[in-house]
Amino acid sequence: MSSTEDLDYPQIIVQYSNGFLISKVMFTACELGVFDLLESGKPLSSDAIAAHLGASTMGMERLLDACVGLKLLAVEMTQEGALYRNTEISNIYLTKSSPKSQYHIMMYYSNTVYLCWQYLADAVREGRNQYERAFGVSSKDPFGAMYRSDEEMLKFMTGQNSVWSLCGRDVLAAFDLSPFTQIYDLGGGGGALAQECVSLYPNSTVTIYDLPKVVRVAKEQFIFPDEHQIAFHEGDFFNDSIPGAELYILSKILHDWDDEKCKELLAKVYKACRPGGGVLLVESLLNEDKSGPVETQLYSMNMLVQTEGKERTAAEYSRLLEAAGFGVIQVKRTGKLYDAVLGRK
Repeated sequence: MSSTEDLDYPQIIVQYSNGFLISKVMFTACELGVFDLLESGKPLSSDAIAAHLGASTMGMERLLDACVGLKLLAVEMTQEGALYRNTEISNIYLTKSSPKSQYHIMMYYSNTVYLCWQYLADAVREGRNQYERAFGVSSKDPFGAMYRSDEEMLKFMTGQNSVWSLCGRDVLAAFDLSPFTQIYDLGGGGGALAQECVSLYPNSTVTIYDLPKVVRVAKEQFIFPDEHQIAFHEGDFFNDSIPGAELYILSKILHDWDDEKCKELLAKVYKACRPGGGVLLVESLLNEDKSGPVETQLYSMNMLVQTEGKERTAAEYSRLLEAAGFGVIQVKRTGKLYDAVLGRK
């Protein structure tokens, strides 16, 4: 066993404490429009970028250099000075126009999630979300707080859509879902996962079941009227009935709630599910000993500050499905952000 002298603690501590600074640099460059400005491929000087974006030359130069250090930008030294351009990573994931853009989820984290995380110590002490401290709204209804304005709701929905542009196909292809033609996406929000589903399984129809105000925004902002394979159902699936279907998709739903609420919802889904049908859970799975992945552990902390739920292991989700009556439970880790669990009736 190594002695403590062999362990490079200072480097680890510096790396972890800099995490906040690193993410804020990336968020700020997105917010100011740095990556969008450089999307054309033409390298620009810090003076030109500052002038275009209405920023100070001194501040912009430091931001650009930090982005170079993070490999989000590349720099070329010329006789005229330093010229900056996007890297492939920033072109694909940080420009607004890219099909795989993560800009909107970055902005949601920067402007909303970070405010809740300021009160992480309070969340740990109290075991509840921090909307009241962060935004002055009641924390008793997490989604009432999360959707406290149409603007906030749109930010959240757009951010979630960007996540599914990265990994939606992976979770939907984890199992062969082609036998299921009538699908309900519970809490389907802006419909990005539903769109991936009908693209991957062209014989399917997907009904997005969500709150009336969410459905309104989805129709106005995200789902084209000529998308005939996608329909909507307005309601609260905890308090209203759930129509019959062959498959129910619950993507990032159960992690919002405690075990009792999850059992309540899954029991309703089981009752509505047609014989031979099933439920697909899309969640980020913890290792069985909860030793990782670190991303999932951090998501679980985020559930503490924002919701009533937590991230779980595959076995924990399996037990919730079994308690509701589902059997023949299969688990598939995708190697990406989210994994898939399929239970059959």
